[in-house]
Amino acid sequence: MTIRLPDSKGTLRTYDPRTEPLTATTGTAFTSRTVFSAAHVVADQYADVSPDSPAAVDWDATLAFRRHLWSHGLGVAEAMDTAQRGMGLDWAGAAELIRRSAAEAKAVGGLIACGVGTDQLTGPASLAEVRAAYEEQLALVEASGAQAILMASRALAAAATGPEDYLDIYGHLLRQSAEPVILHWLGPMFDPALDGYWGSPDLDAATEVFLQVIAAHPDKIDGIKVSLLDAQREVDLRRRLPDGVRCYTGDDFNYPELIAGDEKGFSHALLGIFDPLGPLAAEAVRVLDTGDVTGFRQLLDPTVELSRHLFQTPTRFYKTGVVFLAWLAGHQSHFTMVGGLQSARSLPHLARAYELADGLGLFPDPKLAEERMRNLLALYGVNQ
Repeated sequence: MTIRLPDSKGTLRTYDPRTEPLTATTGTAFTSRTVFSAAHVVADQYADVSPDSPAAVDWDATLAFRRHLWSHGLGVAEAMDTAQRGMGLDWAGAAELIRRSAAEAKAVGGLIACGVGTDQLTGPASLAEVRAAYEEQLALVEASGAQAILMASRALAAAATGPEDYLDIYGHLLRQSAEPVILHWLGPMFDPALDGYWGSPDLDAATEVFLQVIAAHPDKIDGIKVSLLDAQREVDLRRRLPDGVRCYTGDDFNYPELIAGDEKGFSHALLGIFDPLGPLAAEAVRVLDTGDVTGFRQLLDPTVELSRHLFQTPTRFYKTGVVFLAWLAGHQSHFTMVGGLQSARSLPHLARAYELADGLGLFPDPKLAEERMRNLLALYGVNQ
């Protein structure tokens, strides 16, 4: 049966849903690349909360989704932007998420890294307060047994007066970190409050400061995650990294070419799009493990259209599409998000996401996905 989907022009078009899912196997960790999926959280749909309330999380469903990712060999990047960090999930919720996910990772032998930020600061803060907030979160992540990801801080962006403040704060944190960390440079397209990070709105100048931090502490940095949606800038940056410091692409527009790499190197991955693409992405990386770059690109290149759709401006609302696809795929029983963020994307946007994901075979049960899409359309008054 066909389904009628609304488009951005206000008209309905017919679509023939796929009947067979793409087959994907579970497996162990990869050999050629280290790959993390930044994972979303599942809201408790029965909680009597408002968008301003602390996040109410369905812990069973949230941890089950992480087990799904681990079963395919993917690592989990926890309490990151994809988990609505700072967009519905506050520090108290993130801390609980880190503790629970780290314990689950230990139980199943899964790879995990967790975000360290300053989001317990809810108003203007001094540099000393920013440093203390980072230290508190770093201590919690290290105590959990997870690897730390030093995330960009809105509070630091607001308090810093120039590059020297970034050099001082990051230098202090890296000197005291117990194990090598991942540094995260999140661009303003993901969070406008991070404009001018590293002390300058000029990306060339900011890059030089970023590289100064890395050069001063290469033994304390496992890698960097770059989320600037600029493939050439990432390539140029990774070619300047010290030996032993990895580049984890966070470019949800250009990830196949960056992971495949060139004659001078490649990027590993830490991507929000690998939440809905988990099994397919894992299958592609296993092909890459055999040295078959062409086969890898043949599997992953067709997914870019979906990723660019989910991450279209305003990019920070990509989480809505990620959770929507998790619902259609049967990983959770509802399409509700912490902070009420399920309202952040339009019905035509969601309809196109369904069409693209279905065409890729991302739904383990295409019939279930179709039924749920029909239910959502009916809720919006779209009669079939």
